[in-house]
Amino acid sequence: MTAIKHALQRDIFTPNDERLLSIVNVCKAGKKKKNCFLCATVTTERPVQVKVVKVKKSDKGDFYKRQIAWALRDLAVVDAKDAVKENPEFDLHFEKIYKWVASSTAEKNAFISCIWKLNQRYLRKKIDFVNVSSQLLEESVPSGENQSVTGGDEEAVDEYQELNAREEQDIEILMEGCECAISNAEAFAEKLSRELQVLDGANIQSIMASEKQVNILMQLLDEALKEVDQIELKLSSYEEMLQSVKEQMDQISESNHLIHLSNTNNVKLLSEIEFLVNHMDLAKGHIKALQEGDLASSRGIEACTNAADALLQCINVALRPGHDMLLAVKQQQQRFSDLREHFARRLASHLNNVFVQQGHDQSSTLAQHSIELTLPNHHPFHRDLLRYAKLMEWLKSTDYGKYEGLTKNYMDYLSRLYEREIKDFFEVAKIKMAGTTKESKKFGLHGSSGKLTGSTSSLNKLSVQSSGNRRSQSSSLLDMGNMSASDLDVADRTKFDKIFEQVLSELEPLCLAEQDFISKFFKLQQHQNMSASMTEAEDVDGSSLSRQHSSGSLVPVSSEKDMIRQMMIKIFRCIEPELNNLIALGDKIDSFNSLYMLVKMSHHVWTAQNVDPASFLSTTLGNVLVTVKRNFDKCISNQIRQMEEVKISKKSKVGILPFVAEFEEFAGLAESIFKNAERRGDLDKAYTKLIRGVFINVEKVAHESQKTPRDVVMMENFHHIFATLSRLKISCLEAEKKEAKQKYTDHLQSYVIYSLGQPLEKLNHFFEGVEARVAQGVREEEVSYQLAFNKQELRKVIKEYPGKEVKKGLDNLYKKVDKHLCEEENLLQVVWHSMQDEFIRQYKHFEGLIARCYPGSGVTMEFTIQDILDYCSSIAQSH
Repeated sequence: MTAIKHALQRDIFTPNDERLLSIVNVCKAGKKKKNCFLCATVTTERPVQVKVVKVKKSDKGDFYKRQIAWALRDLAVVDAKDAVKENPEFDLHFEKIYKWVASSTAEKNAFISCIWKLNQRYLRKKIDFVNVSSQLLEESVPSGENQSVTGGDEEAVDEYQELNAREEQDIEILMEGCECAISNAEAFAEKLSRELQVLDGANIQSIMASEKQVNILMQLLDEALKEVDQIELKLSSYEEMLQSVKEQMDQISESNHLIHLSNTNNVKLLSEIEFLVNHMDLAKGHIKALQEGDLASSRGIEACTNAADALLQCINVALRPGHDMLLAVKQQQQRFSDLREHFARRLASHLNNVFVQQGHDQSSTLAQHSIELTLPNHHPFHRDLLRYAKLMEWLKSTDYGKYEGLTKNYMDYLSRLYEREIKDFFEVAKIKMAGTTKESKKFGLHGSSGKLTGSTSSLNKLSVQSSGNRRSQSSSLLDMGNMSASDLDVADRTKFDKIFEQVLSELEPLCLAEQDFISKFFKLQQHQNMSASMTEAEDVDGSSLSRQHSSGSLVPVSSEKDMIRQMMIKIFRCIEPELNNLIALGDKIDSFNSLYMLVKMSHHVWTAQNVDPASFLSTTLGNVLVTVKRNFDKCISNQIRQMEEVKISKKSKVGILPFVAEFEEFAGLAESIFKNAERRGDLDKAYTKLIRGVFINVEKVAHESQKTPRDVVMMENFHHIFATLSRLKISCLEAEKKEAKQKYTDHLQSYVIYSLGQPLEKLNHFFEGVEARVAQGVREEEVSYQLAFNKQELRKVIKEYPGKEVKKGLDNLYKKVDKHLCEEENLLQVVWHSMQDEFIRQYKHFEGLIARCYPGSGVTMEFTIQDILDYCSSIAQSH
């Protein structure tokens, strides 16, 4: 093994600057044994790299070749398989597990021991040694002289240092001087010993010769110490002289510091005085404007505004620490406070007078606007008041109590003014809706000496009344002031629609203008959070500004947007009840007016919500829209109730039922009103309810009808419904249109079949008996042998219906159908044509039965199909 180790070192590792430390002869476990060598090597250059190399003998010769190499740092586990028993197998865990079988256990242990030493010496990462005897690892620990060969060789390599050129040259000179160095080592050693003794003696002589020099040096040091003492004495005297100079300089320095400190204090004091003078001094002109300024003129308002801003800056100046302790500052602050209170009182008093004057000025124009159905324009008043907007902002930030008082007074004065204007405006609208004075009295409205006064209390008691049976033959007047259909035409409803639209069009800009003015004048749009005191403020009546809206819930004032809405509710508190009264009147005049109101109100609500969903106008119109929608639903319910209460005459034919005609009128009116409307869904729901009611009650009346056959009632009315839905093309009723057509067709066919059984009654009965025998199992060709149905009986029945008799029967049938059908629907010719087709079908059916049941009998009907066509045509023309 030693020879192989030297050969591998020479041929493989030396050319690569590597040194072989350990070797083991192995083969792979479980396979055909092919021997190879695992070698542990280190590089001779630093940094040292440690590797495990697999070497294999070449197949072509006796030389070895390097097959694969692993870095020792990649080795994770060394598994010796058994730590107690001798076992030549072991595993090395690199990127995968390599299983080996050593030629002997001793070689395996020596190789594992070498790996353990290299791991301890060079690797920071410790390799896991599994199933390895602890004794083997302990013996491998290097200690003193008991180091293994491998460890000793490694350390020897590390301690060895090559001679440099200088050292090699000295050794060569030394050996040249002694020729016997190589031939006689003892002589060479003796010579070196003698020379060393000579050198030691020379060194001792040199030390003894230097003692004199040392004494001389000690004397010089003593003299130097004396000179140092003299210098220290002189320095002490100099220090005493300088000490007095230092004290004088300290006094001068302290004096300069005090002077500098005094100057600094004077500069700071001047800066503080300038700050107070510049920020807390109010010009005399501003003081005069605050005390005596004219609040009625534009120039005076501007001067007062500038003065108020200057005063506010002086009041709000951020004083530095200690300023508030100064008496002058306290006096100036008190003076500013007095000026602020005095001007706030003047401003509040003046604005209250302006609010009162506004009420008087606007009252003079009420009569003129009331006659024209327009609301007075408040723009001039808003324009004049907006000149005080900056002063209101000043008042809000300086004296919130007076600002709050002005807000309450404005709401109080303006609410009374708007209440007079709006009530008179709505009174005119009600008069115009009701028409003449005589008609208006019927609804609780009256005029007095040119001034309109509305009996609004009576309007509050109005209930939603139905318009009655608009196509009823009765001409009696309806109770509770309801107007008959003859009094209500398209012009009346168009007039109502225009008046209602005029009312909403006047109210909308009025509310928007007032809301915009409140926002700008009271400066409510600039801040999102209000003072907490505003939430607790009480209105004129003594209640909290948070009030209950129409829904009954308490609305808290939590933001300035809420404050605007609360002020609008206070000022325009009469709008919602007046609108509800107007809606009740319109609904009482004609319940179909609810359609117009629903469309108009929906449009205005949609417009208002697009601008501001939470605004007063949007909320109020939304509440009123709920009332309108409720009235609309009542209108639909009333129509359905009227359908259920319809009673028909027992002596006259039914014809088109009143509620069917009313549905046609309602649908036509609704389609014209709801064209491009926002709330089409409400109408579609109403259509579904109405058409269901119509269908149910048509069938109900048809069952109750005694004068007119049920099929005729169903046929005519469902034909009318189908025609109406086809003409109006209502998309949500497509299924009902198909159902109406099917019902019309079914009942037309049923009526035709029922009626045709009467003109040829005996013939019908005879052939029904024939079909009954066939159904019981009698063969068709054997029916003629039945006693009741033989050929003689057939001829006897046929002779009773000659052509003349058939024509007479058809003529009587035509007259009877004419009596059943109403002229309004014009279905006579349709029904007659269907009867003609059905009669011909029956004729062909009878002929077929004769041919099958009485073959070769030569029995035929006494009239032909052509005769039937001629009879029907002549009867239709004659009538």
